[in-house]
Amino acid sequence: MAKSRTPAQTKAAKAEAKAARKAASKQRRSQLWQAFQMQRKEDKRLLPYMILAFVLIVALSVVGGLAIGGFTMYMMIPLGIVLGALVAFIIFGRRAQKSVYQKAEGQTGAAAWALDNLRGKWRVTPGVAATGHFDAVHRVIGRPGVIFVAEGSASRVKPLLAQEKKRTARLVGDVPIYDIIVGNGEGEVPLSKLERHLTKLPANIPAKQIDSLESKLVALGSKIGPAAMPKGPMPAQAKMRGVQRTVRRK
Repeated sequence: MAKSRTPAQTKAAKAEAKAARKAASKQRRSQLWQAFQMQRKEDKRLLPYMILAFVLIVALSVVGGLAIGGFTMYMMIPLGIVLGALVAFIIFGRRAQKSVYQKAEGQTGAAAWALDNLRGKWRVTPGVAATGHFDAVHRVIGRPGVIFVAEGSASRVKPLLAQEKKRTARLVGDVPIYDIIVGNGEGEVPLSKLERHLTKLPANIPAKQIDSLESKLVALGSKIGPAAMPKGPMPAQAKMRGVQRTVRRK
């Protein structure tokens, strides 16, 4: 039988948990500040846009408060400050995200990295098929059904997509199967718009079916296995001979 904690032990545990939360919060603030400083140096329009949005919203709140008058006038000023700060922070987040995607564009593993950062109930399996040139096909399962996302040379990934769709169709029956090639060519989806493109697909299957669908597709295995894929975007000029040999051996 587990021993109950003494009041002193309970107090110490609470103090330790509080200290851990404070440390984590401090670390998040530090990381956010560092990210802001980096983005500010790279994006010369960031501060002007943030300041303009803040000032404009505060000014509108003050004007609205003066027009209404009474006690509401005094409430509109702090409300405007809070809203202005929130909008400025949103602008920072959007521009920072855009900058990250621009840097990742065209790099090996960028699509797999973007898929790993999807928000929502998506099941991502990177590298279900690939070539020695790091052209890869990743599998995503969600409410739309099964989506294959390819990155690399379109001429090399199209046969991989066709093969994976054929293998998968034998198991999933009537579940819709989509294919996407990430890139900036005709009919391709830019990396920065990949998440938006996926979320716009229709919801064809219930959420409870996603787990069973994933279990079926696990049996298909993978041509190379996710371990052979790079962990995040890799610079185009990086030396990848060793990794390419790994892919070929698979």
